[in-house]
Amino acid sequence: MPTPARVAAFVAMVEAGQYVEAIEAFYVEDASMQENLGRTIVGRARLMDNERAALARNRIDARKGTIAIVDGDRVAIRWVFELTGKDSPTVVLDEIAWQRWDGDRIVEERFYYDPSQLR
Repeated sequence: MPTPARVAAFVAMVEAGQYVEAIEAFYVEDASMQENLGRTIVGRARLMDNERAALARNRIDARKGTIAIVDGDRVAIRWVFELTGKDSPTVVLDEIAWQRWDGDRIVEERFYYDPSQLR
């Protein structure tokens, strides 16, 4: 199970905009990630590639003041991101990440948000 300090280090890295680096540093090799009821991506390398692709499409800024709750090997994080596309206005994405950790690394993560925020 992660310590609160380990989760805080993860949050700090994401808030600093080090998204790909956070995946590399905090996820197990065969980690999985899913958005709402969408497809599940498996494998840290694929997660990193997916994040790079998202960053190529949008500037992504994490707002400071993220809330994280640690309960054993389960962590809930409230993220608020500002996404700015090349030819589109900035949208705000307010989501909850539900994670399962094994020791000090994330094994699986699922994001919950209202997709209408992205319109």
